[in-house]
Amino acid sequence: MQYIEVKSSQIPLDLLLEADPSEASISSYLLGSWCFATIVNERVLAACIVKPHTSSVAEIFNISVYPEFQGHGFGSALLKSVLLQLSSKGINRVELGTGTFGYQLTYYQRLGFRVDSVIKDHFLLNYPEPIFENGIQHKDMLRLYIQL
Repeated sequence: MQYIEVKSSQIPLDLLLEADPSEASISSYLLGSWCFATIVNERVLAACIVKPHTSSVAEIFNISVYPEFQGHGFGSALLKSVLLQLSSKGINRVELGTGTFGYQLTYYQRLGFRVDSVIKDHFLLNYPEPIFENGIQHKDMLRLYIQL
């Protein structure tokens, strides 16, 4: 199993759509991003897309694992590896946006991310179709961060 930086062209779009349902959104953050992947037997099982904002701050825009591989630690191991690689690139603060509830929030908090702010109506204003999880519509975005 490898946790490595790859070219964006090596990340399947259907994998990224697991975490972000908007192809337009994905296209907007892929350019200029660092792409990391979990690779087993030459197959990408998980991906993490990170965009640098400054020489010391970067933002995770997408972390996704194919459904059949979720719950086996691939995403957590990838994110831990990504954070180490970002630190070696001089990044000392990593930010991201996620919904205000659901497994993603606890996933990030287990890895040390903390709440920074709330962006009201983010999912209502930025996605053409409503996003539901467990029968609840995502409306607001939580901004999280971790200091490396």
